Amino acid sequence: MLEGKLTILRPLEETDLERVYKWINDREVTRNLAARYPLSRKDEANWLENGPPNSYETGVRMAIETKDGVHIGNLELTAVKPEDRKAQLGVMIGEKDYWGAGYGSDAILTLLRFGFHEMNLNRIWLHVFEDNSRAYACYLKCGFQEEGRLRQHYYAEGRYWDSVVMAILRHEYEALHVAAEEAEAAGV
Repeated sequence: MLEGKLTILRPLEETDLERVYKWINDREVTRNLAARYPLSRKDEANWLENGPPNSYETGVRMAIETKDGVHIGNLELTAVKPEDRKAQLGVMIGEKDYWGAGYGSDAILTLLRFGFHEMNLNRIWLHVFEDNSRAYACYLKCGFQEEGRLRQHYYAEGRYWDSVVMAILRHEYEALHVAAEEAEAAGV
């Protein structure tokens, strides 16, 4: 398990199925994800049971829990390219009561630390839809930088949306977060 200030990241388990099934079929939750179509419980169980095991080659899929054990979402590093030392970040906070309270950024920072310091990645990137201002602000807070836009990349709600490409490099993460963690540990 990986521990942040507000969250604990742990492998997904069969017991997570009902929550994940509910979230993936809640349009308010998936509106800003690439998950467009409703999924059956069987489809979601298949994703949960037959996903690759966590490894450097396949990436990591983790459940996000609060410190008091409430499963509130999932996140992952996928599309790992060992020769390029990069991976793609995906995150979903499914429990809406926890939106905007810092749990997402804490979970992301915890996974970034793991990705850079344990997987030895150099670059972690993502896509965020242009109208997802809450996620965009979260990614900026975590140190991601906008690299470009894929114009009219996604069609939803009767129109095309741009997809913003963002990334953080290992040295950027360390400059922003490692020094702050060391100062906090030293009581400064």
